[in-house]
Amino acid sequence: MAFVEMVEMVDILKRADYDGKYGLYPNPNVRKAKIMTKVVRSLQRNFGVRRSKDQLRNHWSDLKLREQDQYRRIKRVLQKREKRLRASEDTSDTQPPKQRESPHHNHRMWRKERFMKWAK
Repeated sequence: MAFVEMVEMVDILKRADYDGKYGLYPNPNVRKAKIMTKVVRSLQRNFGVRRSKDQLRNHWSDLKLREQDQYRRIKRVLQKREKRLRASEDTSDTQPPKQRESPHHNHRMWRKERFMKWAK
């Protein structure tokens, strides 16, 4: 599995609280199956990769338990992405000051009008 695919998978699973760290859910297995379906669809749509839910579930488990250094790298990439997105949102809110438009912003037309008045 490519690194960008793993980043995508971890991003979806973290945002959806796949492990249930932040609360108790009434039907955790059904919820987890729905989340894993989202991951399968996202990988198919973004990367053209078809993986089964079981493969992804096993890979998620391996990432957390066996490949912790790679999991840390992925989390760091996601943190940087979040930070970059927040920074871009902050800068998009501020608008540059408007430039004053002179009443004669089109100088050629202004000269022509002035000449026509003079020619009368």
